[in-house]
Amino acid sequence: MIIHVVNPGDSVYKIAEMYGTSPEQIIFDNKLMNPDRLVVGQTLVINNVAKNPNLENSLYINPVNKRTIIVNGYTYPNTDPAILSSAFPYLTYISIFSYQVLPDGNLTPIDDQPVIEQAIQSGVAPKMVVTNIEQGGDFSSELAREIFTSDQAQDRMIQNILNTMSKKDYVGVDIDFEYLYPEDRERYNDLLEKIRNAIHPYGYILSAAIAPKTSAQQPGLLYEAHDYSAHGYYDDEVIIMTYEWGYTYGPPMAVAPINEVEKVIQYAVTEIPSRKILMGIPNYGYIWELPYVQGSAATVISNPEAVNLAARVNAAIQYDYTAQSPFFNYYDERGIEHIVWFEDARSIYAKLQLVEKYNLGGVSYWTVNNPFPQNWLVLRTMFDIMRFV
Repeated sequence: MIIHVVNPGDSVYKIAEMYGTSPEQIIFDNKLMNPDRLVVGQTLVINNVAKNPNLENSLYINPVNKRTIIVNGYTYPNTDPAILSSAFPYLTYISIFSYQVLPDGNLTPIDDQPVIEQAIQSGVAPKMVVTNIEQGGDFSSELAREIFTSDQAQDRMIQNILNTMSKKDYVGVDIDFEYLYPEDRERYNDLLEKIRNAIHPYGYILSAAIAPKTSAQQPGLLYEAHDYSAHGYYDDEVIIMTYEWGYTYGPPMAVAPINEVEKVIQYAVTEIPSRKILMGIPNYGYIWELPYVQGSAATVISNPEAVNLAARVNAAIQYDYTAQSPFFNYYDERGIEHIVWFEDARSIYAKLQLVEKYNLGGVSYWTVNNPFPQNWLVLRTMFDIMRFV
């Protein structure tokens, strides 16, 4: 497989001739909506290469010994079934976001049955997600504290998790407790142990999503209560949220710059068995207005939409080789400049190389709610995907 970067003057037909494949194959594999309008700097994944061309502006991917990895994808209950169908052949788990815990340990219901049924029919294992998100709000430190300090609430929450997994054919639970008070670190560890001991006798899997840390004592409300060593001991799988360096209310930058992601993984493997680690990969980008004003909000954009936007505004896509991420600038009809950071086949390849380099258990996508066909092509070329069915 080859990742081709579009040059000035390239067309699908010219590229097909270059690699000895068909235009129809390139259009189909990359799900090109407007194949007559390629963008300079855009990536195209080329399968079934029949020639050995000059690879000066291309990446050639030919893994010798593919290994099998775990691939998790987060989704919401209302995601388009057609989009899920396009992702399911490449997933081990689909983690449905989310059951919100209440202060008494009860869980808010969600309409997850359609996704569960579609997943099971597709050979994908469904996993329930439990969060400390307040109803109508965000992650709550206080809500988590109420659970941590009440044995009754913990017991009720765990029983509700067991009942839900049994009733709805979930294979496990993913605990996504964020923005915890630093002083609740050991309380959270104790809760993980309690959950593990309760669900393991029934054969259920425990995973947890944790913040991207580079040291044990990294300061900040997002980081301090996430104890990598404890998660490595109690969890069957640990999902590290290696994204959101570029985020909604932050300054423009790559969402998951490879240099920063690798620092997290380098630390993580010193605390967590590497095969338990699922490295987070973002399936989205952001648009920021320039000049950036602190506190202003970026707009989320899917990766295919970012390429389509570049085509509409006649922008050339550039590539930051330090962050290993694509970006472009453009001016809107009001004359306001914008910058867009997103993911493409090159940035995905760079991230997946870390999985091999550090012998990780696999990857986890936030989210699979939007299509990203190039990602699945690169993933399948580099790895086989663990399946339960």
